[in-house]
Amino acid sequence: MVFIIVVTILSLDQLVKFIVTKNLAFNSSLPVIKGIFHLTLVHNSGAAFGILKNQLALFIFTSIFAVILIYLNLKNNKHKKYIAVSMSLILAGALGNLCDRLFFGYVIDYLDFRIWPVFNIADTSITIGAILLGWAICTRKSVE
Repeated sequence: MVFIIVVTILSLDQLVKFIVTKNLAFNSSLPVIKGIFHLTLVHNSGAAFGILKNQLALFIFTSIFAVILIYLNLKNNKHKKYIAVSMSLILAGALGNLCDRLFFGYVIDYLDFRIWPVFNIADTSITIGAILLGWAICTRKSVE
């Protein structure tokens, strides 16, 4: 299950980024639902919300470290499905953004709801995974 989640999310993330970069110019926007949802191509050289811009080495190091820790945790422990799914989502998102940083030096973002900074599928995967992990811990779904 872990492998399927990671490969599916990572592949979808990278495919959509490829399509967006081939069809949109940098900083251009395509309205999908005018004023509500646009596809806007931006390059994020920082972390969430663009903080800590131009700290590429730090982000690559912390991403690799996080990926290794999550992988080892998933490999060496039997988890309830909620924990395994949540950590798989976080791992997939971390890998998606790490690929961008390694190949381009920035993260490709494109989902623009106009009331929130532009983000991508990898960011969404990390967020959903973190929420699910928090829920599992708070409701004790993580206990064997």
